[in-house]
Amino acid sequence: MMKKLESSHCVIPLVVDLSSSSSDEETPLRPIICLKKREQLKEFEEKEDCFILDFDPYESIDISKLSVSNNLDTSDLSVVAEKGEVACRDFPHPRHACAKHLFEKTLHQDYCEMCYCYVCDVAAPCKSWTGDSGHCHAMNNEAWNALRNALRK
Repeated sequence: MMKKLESSHCVIPLVVDLSSSSSDEETPLRPIICLKKREQLKEFEEKEDCFILDFDPYESIDISKLSVSNNLDTSDLSVVAEKGEVACRDFPHPRHACAKHLFEKTLHQDYCEMCYCYVCDVAAPCKSWTGDSGHCHAMNNEAWNALRNALRK
């Protein structure tokens, strides 16, 4: 029998084997709580033995999303340390996913030492990197994927 346990945070499907228990017994299963907000973490750690996080507890907090009083100048905030590696900065990545040169905010022909051409699968820049239809503009979409697949054959 498939049963859904509901809480105010999420719905978790459970498989319950009814063949091994009578219908009069109380089930030992408890709902599993799924936390959506980092702010709830401390509260639920004190009350619950087990819960699911719907976020990465080690992920950096984006200060632009924090509610800040109107008279606080956010330009005075500085990041003084970071922990761990960032995949789209510290490991090879396609140009459109670069964390050092954001695709939406920088020239597409800019690249870091870990960028590679999405079409050719070689270190950036490739032979066809620049120009109006240059590979520096490539991203994960249908048109670029078709060209990428054609070059692989």
